[in-house]
Amino acid sequence: MEKTCPINQTRQWLEEVVIGLNLCPFARKPFTAGQVRFAVSDSRNVETLLGDLHEELDHMDRVSAEEVDTTLLIITDQLDDFLDYNDVLDLADGLLEQQGWEGTYQIASFHPAYQFADTTADDPENYTNRAPYPILHILREASLDKGLASYPNPEQIPERNIATLNGLNEAQWQALFGGLPGAHR
Repeated sequence: MEKTCPINQTRQWLEEVVIGLNLCPFARKPFTAGQVRFAVSDSRNVETLLGDLHEELDHMDRVSAEEVDTTLLIITDQLDDFLDYNDVLDLADGLLEQQGWEGTYQIASFHPAYQFADTTADDPENYTNRAPYPILHILREASLDKGLASYPNPEQIPERNIATLNGLNEAQWQALFGGLPGAHR
C-alpha cells in the first residue's frame, strides 16, 4: 500500500476532526509547529507491529520534543476488529513498561470502530476516538502534563466533546465521519 494515502487521510482527520472540532485542545500547537510525526506500519502480525512501535519510541527518544512532540503510528493492514486492537493496546503498554518508558510516554488509542465501555456502537462519544485507521498515538508525558496544567478544567474536555458532537447536523456529521463504520445519526 502506498504510505502517503493513509498519512494524508490521517492528517485530514487530525485537521478537520481533532483540531477542527477542538476535540483535543492540545493538538493544534504541535501540528502547526510541524512536530507531529506520521508513521505507517504495514505489518501483518502483532510481533512486527510491536517492533514498529518500538522503533517509533526509539526515534522519539533520539530527538527533542521540538522536533517530534508526538507520533501517530497508523496501522494499515491488521487490527480491523476493535477487540483485537484493544488486546494490542495492552501489549503496547507492556512494551512501555518493559523498556522503562512509563512516565516518559503514553499511548492514546484511535480506531475506526472505537467504542467506550458502557456505550452502544453508534453513541456520539465513540467518535471522539474514531479515526480512518487503527492508530497508536505516542504522547510525551511532559508535553501532556504541560498542556493539562495550562488548560482550564481539563476534566471537562470529554463532556464538552460529547456536546460538540451532539451539536453537529447530519450534513456536518456525514462530512466528518461518513466513511467510518456506523456513521449515521
